[in-house]
Amino acid sequence: MTTSTASVPQGQIAPSPGIHKIVLNLNGSRREIAVAPWTTLLDLLREELQLTGTKKGCDHGQCGACTVLVDGKRVNSCLTLAAMKDGCDITTVEGLAEGEKLHPVQQAFIDQDAFQCGYCTPGQICSAVGLIREGRAQTDDDIRELMSGNLCRCGCYPNIVAAVRQAQAESAETEAP
Repeated sequence: MTTSTASVPQGQIAPSPGIHKIVLNLNGSRREIAVAPWTTLLDLLREELQLTGTKKGCDHGQCGACTVLVDGKRVNSCLTLAAMKDGCDITTVEGLAEGEKLHPVQQAFIDQDAFQCGYCTPGQICSAVGLIREGRAQTDDDIRELMSGNLCRCGCYPNIVAAVRQAQAESAETEAP
């Protein structure tokens, strides 16, 4: 959506060439944002919207530190162009809690001491939320495999698996008739 200055009403500033206006439902709030076509979702979140919970790790989609939920699915935001997510629901780690009440996965990470330095934790938590929603992880090996795109340099993997298990159990309890 490019606009020439000839078609802009008098008194208004023409957008820069190539700038796209998108709408995101970001952590439950509708946001209208102007983005350059090359802007990644990660850079939009961190640099423009100051949602710094999502981390920039490798910037190549290999570490998972930038994992967010797009329409409920796990996505590496460093590999995702923001303009391509127009109209989508985006959830970052900041959007998981309900007021002061932590999301069950966030609470499980605390309960199970599933972090050390904490750098990968937001991506791990978002990935775990998506993993539980997918409903495919039945065993600890399944959890390890399905979370393998999220690296932890501190080696907290056993505690991360325990946290996912705890949150799965709590999720099953709340969904039981």
